[in-house]
Amino acid sequence: MKTDHPIYLFLAAGPEAFRVLTGGCELDGAYRFASITIKGLERRLDGILEPEGHSGPAYVVEFQGQHAAGAWYNLLTKVGLYGEQHPEREVLGVGVLLRERDRPDYPSWARHTDIPLRIVPLDRFLPEWLEREPENPFVAVFAPLVIEDEAELRACAATVWRRVQDAQIAPESRALLSQVLEFWFIERFRDLSAKEIWAMLNALTPLEETRAYQSIFAEGKTEGKAEGKSDALERLLAHRFGPLPGWASTRIAAASIDQLDAWLDGIFDAESLEALIGSQTQC
Repeated sequence: MKTDHPIYLFLAAGPEAFRVLTGGCELDGAYRFASITIKGLERRLDGILEPEGHSGPAYVVEFQGQHAAGAWYNLLTKVGLYGEQHPEREVLGVGVLLRERDRPDYPSWARHTDIPLRIVPLDRFLPEWLEREPENPFVAVFAPLVIEDEAELRACAATVWRRVQDAQIAPESRALLSQVLEFWFIERFRDLSAKEIWAMLNALTPLEETRAYQSIFAEGKTEGKAEGKSDALERLLAHRFGPLPGWASTRIAAASIDQLDAWLDGIFDAESLEALIGSQTQC
């Protein structure tokens, strides 16, 4: 299941997203969330929460949707590189796992301390939180990830969707959480058509008109598909790597549908824009 981009959107929704994703770690003071690349070694941070106007720690967040033996060493490297560039700050790493069983074996000390790494397996606490905080949209949005039984997930899909839509939160946060939930329902039920998924959610807006569907799964005439996919790719690339240079937009506009699909499939794993679509010298 694709997780990187939805997790980025989720963290951008506000401090409550950080509390839920870390299993209860609360931000003390104002923070600015971003996704940045550490210059020099070109290491991309999935997410960084930087203190604004106070001396609290900065949090480097890394999400692992599957087992990766070197995940914590990768996170430690990013913490060190960011700390090297900001030696005046306390820098802590937050490693988020979808499942406890995917926890890397090393370094072994990461199992026994929250400093400098806080390791958070979502399946260890989110099922309980879904029962404990049923009206919290920041918890409800994880239902497609933590409810393993598909029949159970289908049965509660409409309720989960309404909890996000009816929540008393800022409109921009609701829009981000809705997009995350769309992504994960589409990924979880890939064998269903768009109309079948939307009927399950019992929502009023056709799924084909939602941002998540249009980003990757839009259907239509070949010419329209290419234009829609290129627009979606540019939006996702801008979210991930910042404003696109002109040469990148030109290359995307000239790409075939198959090439656009390949780039969309690889966008969450690419370390840089150039690693995904090539460098300017190749134009």
